Amino acid sequence: MTVLSTEATESSGSAPGDVLIGLAGIGKSFGQVKALSAIDFAFRTGECVGVAGHNGAGKSTLMAVLAGVYAPDQGTLSVAGQPLSHYDANVARQAGVRCVFQELSLCSNLSVAENMCILHPTLKGRGWRKKATSLMLGQLDAIFPGHGLKGHELIADLSLTQRQMVEIARAFTVVEAPVKLVILDEPTSSLDAHTAGQLLGFIREAAARGIASILISHMLGEIEQVADRVLVMRDGMAAAVLPRAALDQDAIVRAMGQHVEAARQTQASARRQRDDAHFTWQLGPPARRSTIDATRGEIVCFAGLAGQGQTEALLTIYRDASRRGAAARVAFVAGDRADDGVFPLWSISENLSIRSLFGSSNDLRRYGLVHAEGVRKLVQEWRAKIGIRGAATRAGILSLSGGNQQKVLFARALASDADLILMDDPTRGVDIGTKRDIYELVRNEAANGRTFIWYTTENGELAWCDRAYVFRSGRVTRMLHADECTEEALLAASFEEQAA
Repeated sequence: MTVLSTEATESSGSAPGDVLIGLAGIGKSFGQVKALSAIDFAFRTGECVGVAGHNGAGKSTLMAVLAGVYAPDQGTLSVAGQPLSHYDANVARQAGVRCVFQELSLCSNLSVAENMCILHPTLKGRGWRKKATSLMLGQLDAIFPGHGLKGHELIADLSLTQRQMVEIARAFTVVEAPVKLVILDEPTSSLDAHTAGQLLGFIREAAARGIASILISHMLGEIEQVADRVLVMRDGMAAAVLPRAALDQDAIVRAMGQHVEAARQTQASARRQRDDAHFTWQLGPPARRSTIDATRGEIVCFAGLAGQGQTEALLTIYRDASRRGAAARVAFVAGDRADDGVFPLWSISENLSIRSLFGSSNDLRRYGLVHAEGVRKLVQEWRAKIGIRGAATRAGILSLSGGNQQKVLFARALASDADLILMDDPTRGVDIGTKRDIYELVRNEAANGRTFIWYTTENGELAWCDRAYVFRSGRVTRMLHADECTEEALLAASFEEQAA
């Protein structure tokens, strides 16, 4: 293994603006798929680099190379100006590189403190648990004030938002080696607007102290808010590098090769006449009961701070609708795709078509057997509609990027016979162009009579709904129509105590 020089490993060895990691002609292929091609870029001390691009553009692959997970097929990496013939995860760690990947790497059967020791193995000996807990809580306090964690919780018992907070805090924690560059791959996809704002503020504070960050996000407003430069990737190549002075969302979208268009619908028009059919659910115990109504063909959103009972409400509705049988055919788009969404050992085709195979239609079944040609046509149709990029449909689902896996889950629900579709933050990790396509698909499907109940952590998505129920502590505090969903109204409703 290559040993870095002292000046490359000591925190005092880098001045603001010095090159930390340099990439020269980096290329990476997986079989016939060329994931990266001739990437040249330098990551510098004390800056935040935004990375944008559509799903499958090569963003996560480039970060895996930078983290030492993948060895490049071509090109050279350098640390502090020193070209290296060998670069792996150990070398990256010596260089101060830390990672928060899109798919969480925490061990669910271990506690928060025990997960600290996995990333920081020098936390051992007498008193290790107390020290690990103290370090974690200190970093959580610095990034997410008011987080409410104690440090001894089992990861399996935490919400997705809390797991993401722990993962981020663990990456920024300094134990035996300095932290110089933190890769954040879709770090706010599981966070509400308030918690995401805390993280973005911390990234700028860390940059002022010389800690560089790489922010990969499909929420272009976040990149615009904190990035000093933006690397825009397209088809495995560096399509553009935008400086701070030229940075706005339209410029990023144009560099991605997508058209700049309006991202909001006109609520008063393009809505079909509703019929009298509707769904009603009573959630919670009698003393704290909330009523959820959804008219057939309506798009209803769940809003509020993360972890306030929105996902639990969706699951309650799903169980109730499933018991009703054919009277309320239902499909569910999971937010935590790793645990609740994809079948990891199955192919892309099998993951997409499984819900349709068990629907009321017999088009995909003949004489008790799967009709292979019908499945193939269904999968190809929805792959084209949603723009699933990457491997062939017979390949394993895990061969796709996280965003493309999410598209498969979305296609699974829309391709089914469901009248009611429940969506648990379904656009997490999906690029802006595809988000707009999904919004239009949802809108069109609603016009055809389908009902959508949609939990979203992106307040901007509420403009695509007819109305929103704001949750706090497991119950609804207020119902807002789309034109009432301002940041001020949502924040006020998120802290109200009285149920609507």
